[in-house]
Amino acid sequence: MPDTSPFPSRPVIPRPATAVGGDTEGLTLTSSTRVSADPEARGTLTWIQRELGAATGLSLATGEEASAQIRLSVDADAGLGREGYRLIVDGEGAIIVGNDPAGVFYGAQTLRQLLPADAYRDAPLGGAAWSLPAVSVTDAPRFRWRGVMLDVARHFVPKREVLRFIDLMAMHKLNVLHLHLTDDQGWRVEIRRYPKLTEDASWRSESQLGAGRPPVFDNRPHGGFFTQDDIREIVAYADARHVAVVPEIDVPGHSQAAIHAYPELGESGRIPVGTQWGIFEEVLAVTDEVLEFYRNVFDELMELFPSTYVHVGGDECPKEQWRASESAQRRIKEEGLADEDELQSWFIRQLDEHLASRGRRLVGWDEILEGGVAPGATVMSWRGEEGGVAAARAGHDVVMSPTRTSYLDYRQSDSHDEPVKVGTLLRTEDVYLAEPVPSGLTEEEARHVLGAQVNVWTEHIDTPRRLDYMVFPRLSAFAEQVWSAGERDYAEFEPRLRRHLERLDAAGVEYRPLEGPRPWHTRPGVVGWG
Repeated sequence: MPDTSPFPSRPVIPRPATAVGGDTEGLTLTSSTRVSADPEARGTLTWIQRELGAATGLSLATGEEASAQIRLSVDADAGLGREGYRLIVDGEGAIIVGNDPAGVFYGAQTLRQLLPADAYRDAPLGGAAWSLPAVSVTDAPRFRWRGVMLDVARHFVPKREVLRFIDLMAMHKLNVLHLHLTDDQGWRVEIRRYPKLTEDASWRSESQLGAGRPPVFDNRPHGGFFTQDDIREIVAYADARHVAVVPEIDVPGHSQAAIHAYPELGESGRIPVGTQWGIFEEVLAVTDEVLEFYRNVFDELMELFPSTYVHVGGDECPKEQWRASESAQRRIKEEGLADEDELQSWFIRQLDEHLASRGRRLVGWDEILEGGVAPGATVMSWRGEEGGVAAARAGHDVVMSPTRTSYLDYRQSDSHDEPVKVGTLLRTEDVYLAEPVPSGLTEEEARHVLGAQVNVWTEHIDTPRRLDYMVFPRLSAFAEQVWSAGERDYAEFEPRLRRHLERLDAAGVEYRPLEGPRPWHTRPGVVGWG
């Protein structure tokens, strides 16, 4: 196992490939400390001045390279690998060299972790000594896709919380934010051509409480959406932190909100925006008009999101309405399709061709394999590992996201005190020890595994405080799973994680303590939870 850290009081998470303590004194940041950067590293210089300047109260002003104590540069010939970096700290200063701008940024994240935990506060406490230990770190990620899916459709997550979430992702060297923007229960992104999507479909009359049956409701409207300027801000904020934002518009199932706004999209006329959780019969029609509608939606989406990848969902699509639909059956006959599974595949292929014509790549949940997968599609495997294995063996890129180890809305213990007791048990240890690459793949097939992703579904996560509780510290464990190569031992990780929680405390994250929920985390007496 690689050296975890020569400084047990300031462990780095995720664990770097190598970290060796120096035999000299380290560097103390003072009012005279200066920072320099070459042109490609100036984004990180700005980040250091803003974030560390706020926490320390030091100006960390820009200086000439020869006189600066912290020096940042990009060197693609340094042999560091994609997103890799080298950080060297001694009594003279700190040098961060990145293979690319992202590598420099990740080196700066490591530098921040080597400071006291108060480096994560938004204002200085006063009297602190900002010392960096002498160290040499060389590091690079194991996977290129280190992602988190945030569901803003079931419960809307305000923009300010999304920006904060991006900062916490960057702190953990995660680099893909997958935004689940639409579902039966709400449409969350402004589309200028179709204003009813946000005027009518962005709110519902009430929400189901918990997962009990019969369902219990809160009798309170819920809604919200991102304007196009909000999206531009989110994307720019993420880009400055080397996080790609991948949008998802879920089709052809999970489309009840869209059908409410434009009934001609569906097979059953006007229906309400969904108020319950689950899978529903309503699906999109497969007419030329519906396809044109969604091509227009994706065109506007691509104006907002520069990400190479665009997610089209494709999961949990019932077929009963298509079996009874004259237009769907006519489409099956006209296209020479075998059945409704192939009809869904045909629908997804139309969108794949549209996205590909604009230089983008389609991503879908593993149901897109049913009936034949679109040629250029990337498969996100959530129903276990089987979909990912099948896709990789067929030559498709894969992102692993199996429910058993990746669903952060699942319960964290079997205690009655857990506020949300849905799904199967998923402890921090389980997330940490999960292996993204399925066993049985050949070396060539394994190259199609781009990485892994955890998913934060928000049916039962209705406030930012609840979001913190369900995500952390499991996200910290996931970060090491996808960044750090080599063996993983939870007994070795847990002491480092406990020190890392001090950083989360300083950052104001209301995580779940490793010992269990605090009294105010519980949800006693709420009917339907469980």
